Amino acid sequence: MADPNDVRRIAMSLPGTEDASSPERLAFEVAGKGFCWSWLERAAPKGPRRPRLDVLAVRCPREEKEILIALLDAAQVEDPHYQGYPAVVFRLDAVDEARLAHLLETGWRCIARAAAVKAFDAARGR
Repeated sequence: MADPNDVRRIAMSLPGTEDASSPERLAFEVAGKGFCWSWLERAAPKGPRRPRLDVLAVRCPREEKEILIALLDAAQVEDPHYQGYPAVVFRLDAVDEARLAHLLETGWRCIARAAAVKAFDAARGR
């Protein structure tokens, strides 16, 4: 089971990542563009949204979204706000560290510059 500390540690291990978090919410970006953030729950229709540290939204390629949702299974959180948006939303306590790392890297790859992705892959022997 993953937690916000795991998110921070894994996200910050990705090249060029900046921590834009606050005490109330997680937010990580590359070159000013977010690739993962705390989900903002709307408790009542048209009411204000409030961040949930236990639920994460991560950017993903549109063509991979359905595959990632299937992999997340019961961890996935339904939110009409994200329909058609290239991101998945999931409960942290329902994913292990390896799956979290995969999701965060996927989100990072969507935002990072091609040269950074190429260097990252080269350093990992890909």
